[in-house]
Formats: sequence, C-alpha cells, structure tokens
Amino acid sequence: MKNKFKFTPAGIIFNIIIWILTILFLFPFYWIVTGAFKPQNVTVQIPPEWFPKNPTFENFITLAKNPLFQWTFNSFFIAFCTMLVVCLTATMAGYALAKKKFPGRNLIFWSLIVAMALPKQVVMIPLFTILSKLNWINSYQALILPAAAWPFGVFLMKQFSQGVPGELLEAARIDGCSELRTFVSIVVPLVKPGVGALAIFTFISSWNDYFMQLIVIRSSNKLTLPLGIALMQQEFTTNYGAIMAGAALASLPMIIIFIAFQKYFTQGITMGAVKG
Repeated sequence: MKNKFKFTPAGIIFNIIIWILTILFLFPFYWIVTGAFKPQNVTVQIPPEWFPKNPTFENFITLAKNPLFQWTFNSFFIAFCTMLVVCLTATMAGYALAKKKFPGRNLIFWSLIVAMALPKQVVMIPLFTILSKLNWINSYQALILPAAAWPFGVFLMKQFSQGVPGELLEAARIDGCSELRTFVSIVVPLVKPGVGALAIFTFISSWNDYFMQLIVIRSSNKLTLPLGIALMQQEFTTNYGAIMAGAALASLPMIIIFIAFQKYFTQGITMGAVKG
C-alpha cells in the first residue's frame, strides 16, 4: 500500500517555516556569489542590485593579482592536516573512553565536557605562551597540533564507539587479534559515519579559524585565505567586489568536503536518531 502525503495544518506551517529559514540562511551566500560578478560601484549602491545586470569577471581578475594560490594552498593544507589529526586522535580517545575501563575514565570524560563549554578566547593566552616557548609561532604546526585534543571530537566519537558491540571485540581478542588490529579492522569501520561527520566539522572549523590564524601567522608566505582576503581591505577604499569574489572561492572547498562526506554525515544522524 502506497503512503500518501497528507496535508495537515501543522505540516503546512512547519514546511513554511522551514522554507523561510532556508531562504534566510542561503541569502548571505547568494549575495556573496552575485556580488562577486558586480562592478565595484554596483556592490555598494543603494538601493541594491539584487541580480547583476552586467556581470563581469573584473573582481576575479583583481583577486588573481594577489597570491591567491598560495593562500588557498596554506588554508587547504592546514585544514586537511587538522582534519586527519583530529579524526585519528578523537577516534582513538573516544574508543578508549567508551570501551576501556581504567582509573579516572569518568574524570577525563567530564573534564572534556567542561572544556567544551570554554570559549577559545579563554585559553588563547596560555596556548600562545606554550606555542611561543616551543618556537612554533608562525608555523603550520601551531595551527594543526593544538586541535588534536578537540573535546567535541572526542565526545562525538565516544558516543559512536558506545554502539560498537562488545561481543565483536571479545571475539577478536579470542581470535588473537592485537589491540591495534581490533581497532583498525572492527572499530573504525563501525564508527565510519561518525568519522565522516567529524571530518566535516573539523575541516570547516579549521578553514574558518580566522582568529587563531591571525594571532599565530606572521610571514606573508604563510597567510591563509581568510587572512589574505582580510588584508585586501584598505584604510580609505575597499574593493568589496574582490572581497566577495574571494569569499565565494573560499566557500568552494567547504562545499566539496560536505558533498564528499555527506553520506557518512547522514548515516551518523540516522544512527543517532535510531539509538535515541
């Protein structure tokens, strides 16, 4: 028997609200993309031009005069390495907290919960002091390694690791599997949706981490895309069209990463809903 969609007052109101929120969330992105193809004088005119009547690539040409490739490479390298490091450490730590019994396990878990509530600005001064003593200022590792113990990543992977059947782990030990092989062959495939979701969160967070990059990076050859675009703002005049073109290009890697891991992200949400 085919299920027929029934229009109910509550369902209609709910869908209207969803569409309104979708339009509100997508409008800034639409404005950036259309602004990238508008001439400089049109981007700031009032009333605004909602759709470019005379589209131009002048903003992209202006943007290309800057070391755009270097900025993009730096941002991608930092975000990609951070994603790999966080996914590895968070998966291992989450598995240990979920399936291993050792003294202080609950204390470590609740410490992570408390750390999640702290804004990054609170720990910035001690973190900067540590990075200075390690001579890591103006280096890639200063932006990659501090994220290795991301509390949210450990918390997320702990929740997924709790769904790994203990019988499978016990059977692997009986068969003589080492701890590493058990983790790689059994645990990782089962928590793959969680790893995919974490990869999306980590990449986007690292790609957009303007505050940390602004404090750590010093030399021009290590500038990331957010920092490079911000430097295009001058004291008296600002080319908003070129900035919008840079922002539009900066959003492409995030969209690609989301599309690449969308399947695992959706599976992760579905698994969480079923478990609940």
